[in-house]
Amino acid sequence: MEKFIYSIINTPRNKWIVTAIVLLSMAGAVMMIPSKLVLARMLPGKSANTFTIYIDTATNASTEETKTVTTCIVDYLKHEKEITDMEVYLGQGAPLDYAGLVKGSAFKSLKNQAEIVINLTDKHARDEPSFMMVHRIRPEINKACGILTPHTSIRFTEMPSGPPTLATIVVELYGKDNTLLRKTAKKTARMLRETDGLVDVDIMQDDLYTKYDLILDTEKIVRSALGVDQVNQIIYLAFKGMPVAVKNTRDQQDQVPIFMRLNSETRMIEFDSRESLLDKLSSLKLMNKKGMMVPLSEIISIKTSKSSPAIFRKNLKNMVTITAECDMVSQVYPLLEAREKMLERLSVDFNVTKVLGITTYMFDLELIHNKTGEKMLLRWDGEMKVSLDTFRDLGGAFIAALVLMFLLIVVYYKSFALSGIVLVGSFLSIIGVIIGHWLTDQIQLFFTDTHFFLTATSLIGFISLMGISARSSLLL
Repeated sequence: MEKFIYSIINTPRNKWIVTAIVLLSMAGAVMMIPSKLVLARMLPGKSANTFTIYIDTATNASTEETKTVTTCIVDYLKHEKEITDMEVYLGQGAPLDYAGLVKGSAFKSLKNQAEIVINLTDKHARDEPSFMMVHRIRPEINKACGILTPHTSIRFTEMPSGPPTLATIVVELYGKDNTLLRKTAKKTARMLRETDGLVDVDIMQDDLYTKYDLILDTEKIVRSALGVDQVNQIIYLAFKGMPVAVKNTRDQQDQVPIFMRLNSETRMIEFDSRESLLDKLSSLKLMNKKGMMVPLSEIISIKTSKSSPAIFRKNLKNMVTITAECDMVSQVYPLLEAREKMLERLSVDFNVTKVLGITTYMFDLELIHNKTGEKMLLRWDGEMKVSLDTFRDLGGAFIAALVLMFLLIVVYYKSFALSGIVLVGSFLSIIGVIIGHWLTDQIQLFFTDTHFFLTATSLIGFISLMGISARSSLLL
């Protein structure tokens, strides 16, 4: 081997050839990342023994409508052999787990919210990882159950491999005009849905709907020989229900309340309209003191009004959040694709400019409305922000390690040239790292049809490999 090496570098021509080959190999290895031959990702996928399904129906949806969606999902998952049991939390969040810490599970208490916890067999005893199962059943469940009630959002949440975030892709829109924020948020969500690799797109904002206020006409109630309290109670009894009596029993010490209300069929309003509600009130009649039946529609008027959606604020600015998850792909490439779409399509209504500088917010966009001059900020957050922070910190640690290595070698060998040669030679290990990832990716694709990503763990290994390479250089 020694003779072979000397035969290569004996002549200046061979030296230049070897140098050119090394430089080309270095450049080719680096270019494998932007050319997507080697895919980058924050952390690899993690197979777990559980995952959670979040369900959000329309803001004005009832518990029954939400239950319809959860029942559909549970009925579908009953056919999965790897699922041991399921827990449905209707109108509340599931007990906090690692993923739910930042997703707001503890704050869920509305009728349109539900969570389903799916428990699987042990990951070492099954062939299909949990993330592959989620990838397989997600489109089928959304197709079967996502259309049962309007504005239904079904999101699959897996245990994160690293620090938990609100979502893999998070877009925060800041602005003063709530109407413009809502309109822009819908456009942004539409572009995210059209981006390959992004699923479970959701706008964290209340839906707009029409409210119907029942106004009691006091004068008509008095003339009809009825009482205001009597009318209030019969309306509450019909639609909400209340205890009307108690029953004594030998088996229990306390009295058992008797709850009464209209059944599910008769208390439902057929259409979401003022006329439909008025017809329902006409069918409800109340007996006055003279024994006459008075329809509620004669003593009640209906007033329509628009709902008042919640306003979310962050850093003293109105904000709308759009979330999305990545389906078996890195978050980097869908983000860049979606950002290009936003630069193109939002330019119709806005003057769009990129945020200058190389920071962890370098993907942000500043928007100025062409007609009103209203300023908005589109900020990227979520796992992508964590990835940029991690790569920035690892890059800083990498540079600091190189400087310290260089200084230590200079102090020991008293030679800047030798120290420079050792460090430059250490950089050549990047050729083996990237090509090794490419080979592993091809092998894994062949056997499991999943990618092997260049992750933050790979960078830690690369830094360690540079230290080993520097030590070997010194020994030689």
